[in-house]
Amino acid sequence: MYQVVRARLCALVCGVGTALRRRAVRQGPRRDAGMVTSEYAMGIVAAVAFAVVLYKVVTSGAVSAELQGIVKGALDARM
Repeated sequence: MYQVVRARLCALVCGVGTALRRRAVRQGPRRDAGMVTSEYAMGIVAAVAFAVVLYKVVTSGAVSAELQGIVKGALDARM
């Protein structure tokens, strides 16, 4: 039983590897391998801007009071 399962698993894995190699050959070399430095910089700037906006929203009075109310309600819950 173990040998049958192992043989089928090996055939499956080998088949997947062969399919991936065939696909890579068929597609040829990739022209766009990833982001360039300027795209990384723009991504970082956007992430920092989003973090600042999120920080301002979370630390605002209304949101802070709501979060404190939620935490207080959770701590006062009876079990």
